[in-house]
Amino acid sequence: MPTPQPTPPTKTQPAPPPEASSGSSVFRVLLRMQIHSGMEQEFEQTWFQVGQAVTDHPANLGQWLARSQEEEGVYYIVSDWADEQRFREFEHSQGHLAHRTRLHPFRSGGTMTTMQVVYAMTGTGTDPR
Repeated sequence: MPTPQPTPPTKTQPAPPPEASSGSSVFRVLLRMQIHSGMEQEFEQTWFQVGQAVTDHPANLGQWLARSQEEEGVYYIVSDWADEQRFREFEHSQGHLAHRTRLHPFRSGGTMTTMQVVYAMTGTGTDPR
């Protein structure tokens, strides 16, 4: 008689959440930025030009810029970090100050929220790009 094999995880039995290399879950920063009317395209280009200042940091896991489809001139920036301590070190660095200085003229307002990722689930869909 064959030995029963373990049942693989299904959509109703998710696998354990992935963790950052430090063994703790990902630290996420969510920025909401209101951009002056008429400056949106230049803001997007400048964000892309200076974005490597963030992604080159060894603790940065990636970042994304998204334009709201519901609020004109509103953008969201999501940035994932290995841990909060190294994000805070970057946040107070000269490199980040230079990055912020380039983006500041476009902003009419904004907020920042930080969070700890509890679960991360990868979808089965394909990327249309």
